[in-house]
Order: sequence, then structure tokens, then C-alpha cells
Amino acid sequence: MKRLAVFCGSSSGACSSYTEGAILIGKELARREITLVYGGASVGIMGAVADTVLQEGGQVIGVMPQLLIDREISHQNVTEMFIVSSMHERKAKMAELADGFLALPGGPGTLEEFFEIFTWAQIGLHQKPFGLLNVNHYYDPLIALLQHMVKEQFLQEKYKAMAIVDSDVGTLLDKFYKYEPPTVKEYR
Repeated sequence: MKRLAVFCGSSSGACSSYTEGAILIGKELARREITLVYGGASVGIMGAVADTVLQEGGQVIGVMPQLLIDREISHQNVTEMFIVSSMHERKAKMAELADGFLALPGGPGTLEEFFEIFTWAQIGLHQKPFGLLNVNHYYDPLIALLQHMVKEQFLQEKYKAMAIVDSDVGTLLDKFYKYEPPTVKEYR
């Protein structure tokens, strides 16, 4: 894995552990020489992970729509910045650039990005690893919802298992390297 897309909040969240998680992933990406691909912002957890990768000597690729560039929240020191015309184009570009996808804590935008990648994997549009860094148990309710989907037969267990979840950055990335996608979903 040479490039990892990280989806995360443009806010810092309610507790410092979210920023600390972003810093840990930034250090680990730089240590493993994995380029960060992210939304391009200089604020919140997004800014923290990018700043850390850069401070540790790593590479950072930002992807940001012009409407957010106009709001002056773009990171000015990234290695490379792709300016796109829409949020849809942003997600497509990040998916094209990345070898895997990781969600840190964030809001509706983070979840939307994560679930699109999840759906794309389920129907076979990509076979890349993806998962959640469960900082401070942030994603426990989402994990419970996924299990509820399985129980109610809206999600098969083999597809739920595609979403790699861990609270430890190193362990999570190690699991990414071992990822084997299931067969593509069929509707028979």
C-alpha cells in the first residue's frame, strides 16, 4: 500500500483523543512511507493528520473542491493539491489515488465518504481495504448498527467483515495489508 485515503472531520471534536488519533495515524503513515490522500483542509482532524505527516517527512495529497478553496480552509503546505469542481469529483479522485481507505472520527461527510467506499467494495467496484480507526470508542454505535443490519438481513456478515475496525493504528494498518476481499455480491 503506497497511498491511503483518510476520511475525517474538519472539526476537532469534543475531546483531545480524536486529534491524538489523527496525530498517531499521521506518524504511522510517515513511518511506513505511505502517502496520505485526504480532503485537503488545514482545520480540525484533517489539518492535524496532514500536519503530522508533513512534520514527520511524509507526503500529503489534498483533494478539494473549488468552493472550499474559496473559503480559505485549504492546506497551503501539502505535497500536491488537486482542485476539483464538486464533492462527487473529490470522492472519485480520492478513490482513484488511494490503495486503501480509513475513517477517523468525523461527521456526516466522513460517514458518507466511508459508506460510498463500503458500497463500492460490496458491489465489486474496488477490492481495496477500508476501515475505521475506532478512537475513544467513537464508532461503537456504528459497529452496533452494522451488526443490527446483519441481524435484520440487510447486510451479509461477509460484507460487514470487509470493514476493518481497530482502535490501534498499527494493528489496523497491518490488517489492511492482509485484506482479502470476498466475492462480489450477487442478487440471485
